Amino acid sequence: MSLGAHRGSAPAWVVGLLLLSACATDGPDAAPRSSARPPSAVDVATTSPPSPPSPPTSAPSSAPTSAPTSEPTSVEPAPAPPPYVVSDGRARDARMSIPRLDIAGLEVQTYRGVTDDAAGHAIQNTGIAASPSGPDGGTGPGGVGNYQVTGHRNSAGGIFLDLPELERGDEVVVTAGETAYVYRITTTRITSFRSERSLLEQRAAVPGRPGATATRAMITISTCRTQEDHAEGNVWADEFDNPEHRIDKIGVLVRTRPA
Repeated sequence: MSLGAHRGSAPAWVVGLLLLSACATDGPDAAPRSSARPPSAVDVATTSPPSPPSPPTSAPSSAPTSAPTSEPTSVEPAPAPPPYVVSDGRARDARMSIPRLDIAGLEVQTYRGVTDDAAGHAIQNTGIAASPSGPDGGTGPGGVGNYQVTGHRNSAGGIFLDLPELERGDEVVVTAGETAYVYRITTTRITSFRSERSLLEQRAAVPGRPGATATRAMITISTCRTQEDHAEGNVWADEFDNPEHRIDKIGVLVRTRPA
């Protein structure tokens, strides 16, 4: 072998070493080599899927947050009560008019006593009405309390013959001095002259309520219930010929005017 050939080829031991190295790394049981390096923690963090986008923020609504309120409805003021002026309650004679019964200017004479007693009967027997006053009687015309007026129905001209026809809402005008007191009928009650309780209710300052304090001017117009009692077989009468029951029409003062 020449010197040039020796320089151009590798020694045999070098060639064998290269072949052995190739067999050790590329044998059939060797794991395939990958050119990619395993991901590092930094790679995982940087390659994680991005967070889902935040839901879009809705545009501010122009609709009102609450239902619009309607315009306030104007309320008509309640009508003022009819003006009236009460009297001092002094007992005095008066005149009574009841348009519903065609009664005009009926004389009402005051006396000291209670309804339908002897003094009251004596006045009624002359064909006029009587009004008891004093500690056991009523107030005077237009006074706060119970202004009581009684009259015959079947005798002495029968001034209250048609009193049962007086209805709720009908007006009664009592004139005393320079003032006319206008009462409006509100109710009807029946008084029994055989019941002390019933008589107390008739004569109470607040009709029907013995012991109650009066705050309004009221009126009780009373006459006998003779024909109705007799029709029912009740013929009882007291020493003044009063039947057991009397018909009372009760009203309240609603206005006053100059006489």
